[in-house]
Formats: sequence, C-alpha cells, structure tokens
Amino acid sequence: MTAPAAAAISAKELRKAYGGRQVLAGVSFEVAPGELFALLGPNGAGKTTTVEILEGYRRADAGSVAVLGLDPIRDGRRLRPRIGLMLQEGGVDPRTTPREALRLYARFYRDPEDPDRLLELVDLGRAASTRYRRLSGGEKQRLGLALALIGRPELLVLDEPTAGMDPAAKQATRERIAALRGAGTTILLTTHELGDVELLADRVAVLDRGRIVAAGTPAELTGAGTPRVRFRLSTRLDDVDLASLPAALGPAVGDGAAVVAAGAGNHYELTGLAGAPGPGLIAALAAWCATRGLLITELRLGAASLEERYLELVGVDVVAEAEGAPQEAVPETGRRRRRAVR
Repeated sequence: MTAPAAAAISAKELRKAYGGRQVLAGVSFEVAPGELFALLGPNGAGKTTTVEILEGYRRADAGSVAVLGLDPIRDGRRLRPRIGLMLQEGGVDPRTTPREALRLYARFYRDPEDPDRLLELVDLGRAASTRYRRLSGGEKQRLGLALALIGRPELLVLDEPTAGMDPAAKQATRERIAALRGAGTTILLTTHELGDVELLADRVAVLDRGRIVAAGTPAELTGAGTPRVRFRLSTRLDDVDLASLPAALGPAVGDGAAVVAAGAGNHYELTGLAGAPGPGLIAALAAWCATRGLLITELRLGAASLEERYLELVGVDVVAEAEGAPQEAVPETGRRRRRAVR
C-alpha cells in the first residue's frame, strides 16, 4: 500500500499577537499536494498574518508550520524558489515594463518559464512594452500572476487574483488557475471573490477573529447553512399577507417561520423553517398565491450559496469589511514587499 503524501502545507495551533492584540488564536489546517485551498475571512481576521507566516516573512509566537516539508524560517533559502507569490500590491517599479520585469525575475531561477510565453499566457502581449504605471488594474494583476509563475512553482499563493479585472479577464484568469491546479500545482487562494472560490476551490477554511470557524468543501459549507426558500412575485405583498402567509403554509414551516422582504423588488424569503423545504411546502405556497391571483416569477430553495453561508459565519465583521476596515494591525515596517528569490 502506498503511503499518503505529506501535506504541502501544515499549520498547527498558530498564534500571533501585535501590541497585545491577538491576531491568530490557534489556527490549524492542512493543504494536500495538488489541492486548491481557499482561505477566506473579513479584513482583520488574520489571513495576511497567516500567509506571511507560511511564507517565512513573519514568525509565529507559538505553533508549528511546515511548507513543502520545510520550515519557512529555518529553510527559507531552500523553500522560496519553490513558491510563487502573487500579491495584491505587486511592488513593481512603475517605470518597468512587463517584459523587463519578467526577464529580470527569470534571472533569479535556474529553470524559469519563458517570459515571452508567459506574457502571451496572461494576455499581456500587446502591453509588454507599456510602463507599469500606465497599466490598468487588471493588467497589473495579470502581470502579478505571470511574476508568480516565472519560477515554475510547486506552491502558488494567490492574493485576490481577479481583483480589478473585467468579466472577460476574470473568466480567463479562472481558467488559467484551474489549468495550473489540474497540472498538479498546489494553490493557496485568499480572496473576497466568493464566485471564484465556488468555481475553483477543492476545500475552504473561513477565518474570523483569528480562528477557523468552518472548513470543508464548498458543498459541505453551503450544505451546513440554514435551509432557505426564496421567491419573487408579480405583485408586492402588503403587511397583512406577510404576517398571515406562514400560518397558511401548514406545519412544515415551524412555529418560528416568517416571510421577510429580501432585496429590491418583490423578492421574499421564508425564514425559520423547521427543516429542509419539501414538495408540500412548495405546493402550499403556489396554492396560496393562486387564491390571490399572484404569479411566482422566481423560486429558489435549498442550501445557501457560499456567499450567504460566509455571511452567516462571520456575522457583523462583514460591516467592517464593507467599510474598508484595515487589515491586521501589523507595524507599518512589517508590510510585505515582493521579493525575488534565487
């Protein structure tokens, strides 16, 4: 029998504090070789600190970490050439062109990718001679991906890889990431684009207030969410109908059920269900609408989407995230800069 492969990333009980503020409070997870693992969480949850510890850029106060079987601090010189980092802020000289940047980075590796091939791979051929400061946000992101790939990494760390891209560029980048994962590259993804996660990730961990609050496949996380019935009607309901509808649907909805407005227009959600929605509940809803001459123009039921489940898990932190709350309170001198490695 073949022994199982060692984890590409193993983090155990990682703890880190800055100025008395605990940022990581015992974070543990593993990433299998060839797996695409997404680490999610609101701003300030500890994602950046976790990734910096894995990179060897920051030392944990307690706990242990192994990346590709090596200690990121002690074995940094051996480890760094095997990792590709795509940072949200690329750290590229604004006067440099994409072709110049890739050729420069290629010199730091024994067997680099061909810079011109990478330019075409990330659709930067036409912008190859454009100064970095004149690139669009999406073009800068695509250059960041190319720089991460120049050393043929075994482990790829992607920080918001589709941020600032138009829909076509996002789709192309997702396809490239999926192809890398299919070729056996291990990928650690941090992002707020939950659509990317649903499409790409093998497993997901949600980090909140320095702790892993949920982990599993996207299907496992969404399946653990609250059962939902969402529907849209041809006409808006008045307050009397909103209050009386749950009782008209029968015992399947439970005593705590309610119908609430959900978003703009005539969208509603049935909350507080006693269990998963069944055929009887849907038939009762349709019959109730028929007696009032209402047309159901849209109906969705079942588990929550990954975004909805994420909001359930992180709660009020989403408010801070939406308002642009700062990331972990690290000293300004401790912010990451892109590093070329030999």
